[in-house]
Amino acid sequence: MTVTGARSTWPRARRLAVAALVCCLAACTESASGELVLQFWAMGREGEVVAELTRDFEASHPGIRVKVQQLPWQGAHEKLLTAFVGDATPDLAQMGNTWIPEFAALGALSALDSATAASPLVEKEDYFPGIWDTNVVDGRLFGVPWYVDTRLLFYRRDLLAQAGFAHPPKSWDEWREMLVAIKRLPGAEHYSILLPLNEFEPLLLLGLQQEEPLLREGGRWGNFRSQGFRRALGFYLEMFEKELAPRATNTQIANVWNEFARGHFAFYITGPWNIGEFKRRLPQELQGSWMTAPLPGPEGAGLSSAGGSSLVVFADSRRQEAAWKLIEYLSRPDVQRRFYALSGDLPPRRSSWEASALSGDLHAAAFREQLERVEPTPKVPEWERIATELRIVAEQAAHGGLSVDAAAAELDARADRILEKRRWILEREAGQ
Repeated sequence: MTVTGARSTWPRARRLAVAALVCCLAACTESASGELVLQFWAMGREGEVVAELTRDFEASHPGIRVKVQQLPWQGAHEKLLTAFVGDATPDLAQMGNTWIPEFAALGALSALDSATAASPLVEKEDYFPGIWDTNVVDGRLFGVPWYVDTRLLFYRRDLLAQAGFAHPPKSWDEWREMLVAIKRLPGAEHYSILLPLNEFEPLLLLGLQQEEPLLREGGRWGNFRSQGFRRALGFYLEMFEKELAPRATNTQIANVWNEFARGHFAFYITGPWNIGEFKRRLPQELQGSWMTAPLPGPEGAGLSSAGGSSLVVFADSRRQEAAWKLIEYLSRPDVQRRFYALSGDLPPRRSSWEASALSGDLHAAAFREQLERVEPTPKVPEWERIATELRIVAEQAAHGGLSVDAAAAELDARADRILEKRRWILEREAGQ
């Protein structure tokens, strides 16, 4: 396996200075016994449980030892950037797939196309296509999906039945009808859906369901004034204007699970981590009253976001072949099933869902269906900053401070400012 693409040039003095701060994390190439030592950085809970898997890898690959460095998610992005600047990156790492475009643009990652093409273990066709696509930047593959994340509907099917519906919504019009009917149910003050104002994801998901991209001209400009996004924003704001959703952040909800249990809202857009939380936190008498469903789209089955983490190899690694062997091992369906049992993270391969606890889990079934219809967020390094502005502007609009058109124009203006340097770089490259 070889590196493709040149490493970006950073000031040498700065890189050497930062290297002194992080060398303790990236030290060691071989152990005293002559073993090849792989430096593997992983985040959060995954960093805790992967050590159990790497022990088996070491047993089946004599001469290779894996040193796992666990990083907290908070600060992991900065740690990776610092390591890159200081020439102190590990051999491979877990990386949130929204970070991959940024590190690929820096030249920090090795392209994996040739390794994947030659691998009998990493089969592109077995992966959910939208998840795989998050790792492709400018036509080259820079990561292999490790686990997946997406969001869909958690709902109270008993309340839906009281409102006269036998199934979850399959289109926006049907969803709107259900939201209005649930709001009219008798009882104490309640809402139909929770859309926390400190989360940008619900509006993002509605925006991803439109034909027009969120950014235009190759990610040079915002595209929030497009007809499709304004339609999504209008539907989102309508839920607040009609008091179908409370104007609140999730920190203002004392306990999401208790409020869901007492019928304060009937729909909640969230991710797979909440399957276990709902099973643990809802009272036993309500365990048969909640279910999950794929997101509805404007006219039918809807898209959701392609999230999760991937495994990447750093361009500066001198142990890329061994790093790739570890990625192949962690990509095996049987190993992914073990990883799910240890972490609860959903596997990215269709075959990994078979013959596992997931295959018989009614609440996970909707995620399996939704994962066939997921879409990457815009593949520009600036996307996370733009997503922050999406949340800020959407909250202002939800409180009545901006109309749909004014909010869309404001989002474009903020995105365009963030993307200014990107435009300058691309124009300069085009002129060379």
